[in-house]
Amino acid sequence: MARARTLKGTPADHGFSFPPEWHPHRGTLISWPRPEGISFPDRHHEAIEDIAGLIRVLVTREEVHLNVPNGNYERLVREFLRSRKVPLRRVHFHHIKTNECWARDHGPAFVLRSRRGKTEAAIVDWDFNAWGGKYPPYDADDAVPTRIAEELGLPVFYPGIVMEGGAVDFNGAGTVLTTTSCLLNKNRNRHLRQGYGGQAALKSRVEQYLRDYYGQQHVVWLGNGIAGDDTDGHIDDLARFVDERTIAIGIEDNRRDQNQAILQRARRALDRARDQDGRPFDILELPMPKPVWYDGQRLPATYLNFYFVNGALLVPTFGQPSRDRQAMAVLQRHLPKREVIGVDCRALIWGLGAIHCFTQQIPKY
Repeated sequence: MARARTLKGTPADHGFSFPPEWHPHRGTLISWPRPEGISFPDRHHEAIEDIAGLIRVLVTREEVHLNVPNGNYERLVREFLRSRKVPLRRVHFHHIKTNECWARDHGPAFVLRSRRGKTEAAIVDWDFNAWGGKYPPYDADDAVPTRIAEELGLPVFYPGIVMEGGAVDFNGAGTVLTTTSCLLNKNRNRHLRQGYGGQAALKSRVEQYLRDYYGQQHVVWLGNGIAGDDTDGHIDDLARFVDERTIAIGIEDNRRDQNQAILQRARRALDRARDQDGRPFDILELPMPKPVWYDGQRLPATYLNFYFVNGALLVPTFGQPSRDRQAMAVLQRHLPKREVIGVDCRALIWGLGAIHCFTQQIPKY
C-alpha cells in the first residue's frame, strides 16, 4: 500500500473546506470496539448489540467502512453481524487497529473542493491525545486518519494540534460551533499557550486553525458541556446545526438537574450569536432525556448526539418512550424531507457516547 501524500500549506490555501454533515455521504466510518478496551468494561457484549442495530440502519442508506485490527477480527465481526441479520453487501472492512471505538474523535476529517467540475477530497489528520490524555494508550487511534488516507488514496494535511471531531459542528456556509471548555482546555495544545496574550490570544490562535484547516470563516463559542461528558465539553452533546440557519439545543425543565444551568447559559449565548453574514440563528429546542446513570456515574445522554445520513437523521434513544418520541417529533417537524429514525443507545451510552460519537461521515466525492 502506498504511503499517503502530504500536502503543504493548509486546506484553505488549496480551496478545501469541511462540508456540513448533511452533505451527501459516500459512507460512514466506524471503529469496532475491542472486548479488552476501556469503553465498555464488562458490557462489551451488550454494546455490540446496539452497534449491530446502528449498522443495520446505516447500510440501508450508505456504505459502512468498518475498522477492525486484522483478518481474524473481520471474520468474527462478519459472523456476528450476519447472526444479527445485518446485510454485509455495503460493509467494507479495513484492517486498521484502534485503541477505542470513537471514530468521531480519532477518525479523519474529510475536506472537499471543486476543481474542473469534479469534487476532490483530502484528509486532515489532527493530533489525538484521548481527550486530554485521560485514557492511554492512544497511539493506534492517533494513527487512524493517515491509515484511512492510505486505504482511500487521499492526500493528507497535518495541522500539528489536537482536535476532536465531536468538539466542532458546521453549518456548511462558513460557521463552526464549538466550546471553550474543550478547545481551550489546558490538557490540549500546551504549545499554543506560549507567548503573550493569555486566553484571548489562545482563542485567536485556535480560531485561525479552524479557518485554515476546516476552511471556515466564523467561530461561535459556547461555554461548558453537559453533565457526564468526559471530553471536557464536546459540542455534539450540547448544541448542533440542523441546517445552515438553525441550531438545536437541549432544554432541561428540572431545576435540580445540573444541566439546566449549563443549557440556559448556552441558549443565552446562542441568542446573542451571529452567523458568518451577521444574521441571528433560529433556535430549535429539544427536550433532554431523564438522567441516565450507571454504577453511580451520570452518563452524557442527550438527543443532540444525532447523526445525518443520506435521506435520514438517526437519533439516539434511551428507553424513555415519551421523551424519545417527543425529541424525534421535534426533529421530524423541522426536517420533513428526511426520515427521523430512532436508534437504541442504552448500551452504547455506557461508553460515554452515542451515535454521533461513534461515527464519522465520509462525504461524497
